[in-house]
Amino acid sequence: MKDDDIEKPQAMKIRQGIQDAMTYSLPDKKFSPKNIDLVEVNIELDNLGWDFHNYRILNISDIHLGQWINPEYLEDLVDYINTLNYDLLVLTGDYVSYVLEGYDTALEASLKRLESPDGKFGVLGNHDHWMGADIIRGIFKKSAITDLSNDVVQLTRGEDRINLAGVDSCTVCADNLDKVLEKLNSNYPTILLAHEPDFALESSQTGKIDFQISGHSHGGQFIIPKFETTPFRGPNSTKYPVGLYKVNDMIQYTSKGLGTNSFRIRINCKPEITIITLKTKNKRKIPIE
Repeated sequence: MKDDDIEKPQAMKIRQGIQDAMTYSLPDKKFSPKNIDLVEVNIELDNLGWDFHNYRILNISDIHLGQWINPEYLEDLVDYINTLNYDLLVLTGDYVSYVLEGYDTALEASLKRLESPDGKFGVLGNHDHWMGADIIRGIFKKSAITDLSNDVVQLTRGEDRINLAGVDSCTVCADNLDKVLEKLNSNYPTILLAHEPDFALESSQTGKIDFQISGHSHGGQFIIPKFETTPFRGPNSTKYPVGLYKVNDMIQYTSKGLGTNSFRIRINCKPEITIITLKTKNKRKIPIE
């Protein structure tokens, strides 16, 4: 699918016109770790080998560079991420909002500096397609990020393996789950990166995906205290807008993301960096001498 074939929101030009003014008129444009919700999530997976027990995956989503988040903020955010303890880094889309030109260089510079012992992997979101998927994929390549859009890789640790898969944005009908399923090795557990959380309705039906990681919703930018959910739900995030869910036999996690869309306000809904720790359900055999 070509970018020219993708239907863009009618309000795109208006939002493009005011985006820079919104971003650089803010009184507090600097990054601070105290304003980030560093969320730790433990995920138990069937058939996960012991060599992947306590394996840590850091997820970032929905940077939306150029809308409220400026290049300097992103640089400091990357510095902070690089101090954290994780094995693998995954990115789940929407790196820009309504303007890419003028921000592409800054995005590439920051994504290049992200560190990850076992590599960096990502998929695209709907905004990335609206602004130029080919450009974002080029930034991925220059930043040593493996593009997992409708693709699969196998990660190896010791004698054990997992499938790490991804689908492209379903909002713009770029997803191809059949292509992913053809490449899966069913002997190993599968983790799927999908920008839109409600894609879980489709992926969970296959019986071949163990865990899906998503963003897209920004947590609705308002989370009801004590209920830990949001009344504000957009397309493709109405069912699973924030947090942890069980969808059929699959686990779904939806991040609140880092940036915001249209309105900067977040109420009881801090920007999120997620660290997922994998846990095996297998019993360990201890040799008796």
